[in-house]
Amino acid sequence: MEAAAVAAAPVRLWVKTEPFLVGVLPVPPPTRLGPHYLRKMAAYARARAAEGCFPRLSWPRWRHIACGKLQLGRGLAWLYFELFHSLLRRDPPRRLEWAEAEAACADADELERERSKLSVDTLQFLLFLYVQQVNKVSLRRSLIGEEWPSPRTKSPSLTGKSASENKNWNDQDHRAFVQSHLSDMLELLLEPEQLTASSHSTHSSLVSYEAVCALSFLIEGTVNKSRTVRPLHELALWQPCHGQNGYSKVSRAFSFPKLESWLRFCLTTNPFGMTACLKSGKKLAWAQQVEGTTRKAKIACNTHVVPEVFPMVIMSQVYKQTLAKSSDTLVGAHVRIHRCNESFIYLLSPLRSVTIEKCRNSTFVLGPVQVSVHVHSCDNVKVIVVCHRLSLSSTAGCTFYILTPTQPLVLSGNQAVSFAPFHTHYPMLEDHMAQVGLATLPNYWDSPMLVCKESGDTSVFHLLPPSDFYTFVIPFEMEGDTTETPGGLPHTYQKALSQREQKVQIWQKTVKEAGLTKDQRKQFQILVENKFYEWLVQTGNRQQLDSLVPPAVGSKQAAG
Repeated sequence: MEAAAVAAAPVRLWVKTEPFLVGVLPVPPPTRLGPHYLRKMAAYARARAAEGCFPRLSWPRWRHIACGKLQLGRGLAWLYFELFHSLLRRDPPRRLEWAEAEAACADADELERERSKLSVDTLQFLLFLYVQQVNKVSLRRSLIGEEWPSPRTKSPSLTGKSASENKNWNDQDHRAFVQSHLSDMLELLLEPEQLTASSHSTHSSLVSYEAVCALSFLIEGTVNKSRTVRPLHELALWQPCHGQNGYSKVSRAFSFPKLESWLRFCLTTNPFGMTACLKSGKKLAWAQQVEGTTRKAKIACNTHVVPEVFPMVIMSQVYKQTLAKSSDTLVGAHVRIHRCNESFIYLLSPLRSVTIEKCRNSTFVLGPVQVSVHVHSCDNVKVIVVCHRLSLSSTAGCTFYILTPTQPLVLSGNQAVSFAPFHTHYPMLEDHMAQVGLATLPNYWDSPMLVCKESGDTSVFHLLPPSDFYTFVIPFEMEGDTTETPGGLPHTYQKALSQREQKVQIWQKTVKEAGLTKDQRKQFQILVENKFYEWLVQTGNRQQLDSLVPPAVGSKQAAG
């Protein structure tokens, strides 16, 4: 049925991945961000167009609405505003300019003045707030057992067959959400005179061209048999579609019922989403199959990549090995790492976003991430990354070595989380940071934000003591100019390293001045090497060193 409908339609439309994947916080939204309150906000903003509320909403006006009308905390108000603003600000030089301006602020008042210069498209921002509902917990579904807000909710399997999916990644959920709430979202965009007293549409309501432009935040598509991806508003103005979507050149507007019907008719599966990637994507032979295990490592990426859409790479069940890549396949990609255990994974390319789920006893060293890193349901993992935003939920015993211009978001269900300063480098790191618009300042690695009420206990996280801090060496040779950790280390951590280095020098001097004979030196060397080997085995570092040995010919990791 769907295939026939799509064939008959002059255009194909689909729900964009980005607004849901990196635009929706992976947490149930506050009650006051529900549809009822957003309709009130839409009316309020339009009525105060002259005060900086419409067609663009300034930060001071949103702060007033969020804190005064919607009863959100100031930190949460800024989180939503900045999240939306950064989602659309893709130009790296402008991102770096903003980072420089923010880092130059001497105090909170100056920072607030700088933020007051920012504004967002009001209608698009309303839609952005509306789609936060995709992670809303349904009480009815909870009671019948399909859904429950437990710390360890099920995440999607790589086969896509899990009954309870990660909705930020699942494009089927995105489409179902838009189909279910399309009428509500269109009404949110209507001008006041097109609404009834109860803020609903009528059969004669008209949807403005500006409203359809705003809906392009969520929907894009293509003319059938074309590979050029276009925003919704361009396709809606295409002459062959006017009969179906009710566009009038006289009023420069669309008939509400016709537009809604046309959108429903043309909406299909996202050809660049997770479903398509898993079903028909290119399989990458980046990981080895470990002997004696039934787990099969799976890594896939989009086959049909177009300039308008960020690529996608999904990896699952990498087990007991080191996987290291710096590849064009990864540049600007949304990466999902799922069920990887006892492994060391290095993805040394500039990335768009990274999600790490259900991983255990592993270390992840990532290239700079332009938008967000989300870690969910992981135990005893280390994540080393420069990223715009980090969020974590349902983690236990994890350590994050980070450089980030936003506060790390501690969501629900976390235990024994450690934060530490970013402590490594590789030759192309600063070039990659520039490509995604990330600077060394400001750096909020040590200022986590507790987002959920149930995560309000600050004892769930701590800053790594300097005595437990060691730098990390990336053991690969690459071309590039970066020779040290960007931005350096905080004084207390640098001091701890220097003191440890002094102890090593004193020890070396003591050994040198001990006057050992040749046989004694040899015996002493064997003793030290044996102790070092014991330490390697006890700490698990032996496995990491062994996995760095290049695989034999025939089992070599493939390029790509």
